[in-house]
Amino acid sequence: LCVGVGSLLSMPFTGLISGRFGCRKVILVSGFIFLAMLPLLASVESIWLMALCLFLFGASIGMMDVSLTIQAVFVEQAAGRAMMSGFHCLYSVGGICGAGGMALLLGFLAPHLAMFVICLFMIALLAAFGRYFLPYGSEGETPLFVVPRGIVLLIGVLCFIMYLSEGTILDWGALFMTAERGTEASRAGLAFACFSVAMTIGRLFGDRIVQALGDARVLLYGSLCAAAGFGLVVAAPWAWSSLAGFTVVGLGVSNIVPVLFSATARQKFMPLSLAVSAVTTIGYLGVLAGPALMGFVAHATSLVIVFCITLALMCFVAVVSRAVP
Repeated sequence: LCVGVGSLLSMPFTGLISGRFGCRKVILVSGFIFLAMLPLLASVESIWLMALCLFLFGASIGMMDVSLTIQAVFVEQAAGRAMMSGFHCLYSVGGICGAGGMALLLGFLAPHLAMFVICLFMIALLAAFGRYFLPYGSEGETPLFVVPRGIVLLIGVLCFIMYLSEGTILDWGALFMTAERGTEASRAGLAFACFSVAMTIGRLFGDRIVQALGDARVLLYGSLCAAAGFGLVVAAPWAWSSLAGFTVVGLGVSNIVPVLFSATARQKFMPLSLAVSAVTTIGYLGVLAGPALMGFVAHATSLVIVFCITLALMCFVAVVSRAVP
């Protein structure tokens, strides 16, 4: 809860701060706050200090998420070609390397020492490459606050749906496999693994796909592909078919969020930095609140109904995809 609250409180203001002080400063400051919290999370004993550290940890993650996305938009615009899927692919690869690297370190070191090694490595990266970040954060004056509206609100809602779907698979995919498909608990995690690997592969080739098909077709075909995957998950009664469905969902959704962030840069309703903040905040709500809401639905009905709802949401994305610039 503290991580989520910290992120949600920092995200709406990061666009303003990035616009006033530039992306580079926000990325570096939030990065060093993030790194300062990691050793503390592995060593503090007081629950109140832990809550404070988790709050600052979440706030720094939120700030980095928004400021790095703004930076990515500027880089993509300067390059004049699709690059957002590649950035998101490396985000996925980073998650895999972080989890694997920490697991390896914990085999030899105590948790706080493993965290310290990770921090030193990341500080070295920031110190070596931080100067290459673009220093600016927006063009012209950035207002204090702008209520999301029009196409920005629509893009935010679509990001909410995508993050909700991802969170639903993460939180409920394994339970679906055990409760509905009779899978052994030791293999239930394959649901999210298949989804995650497929999404990473899809993003690896995503920029070339976007260049070839265009943003509108990627949104349409990707959401229809994800809907077909969810349909396979709920319709076919075998465990292997559900895993195949989760794989298809991963391929379908892989490039939708990157395309939505690129579309955020093209809209004219809001200043770029504030628009990215708004879209990221609304989308992040899908990660935090979405799986919990789906849990209540599953408790009242079944997990099959939950994945039928995500199927319907993907169809909604396909229907409104033409409205995204």
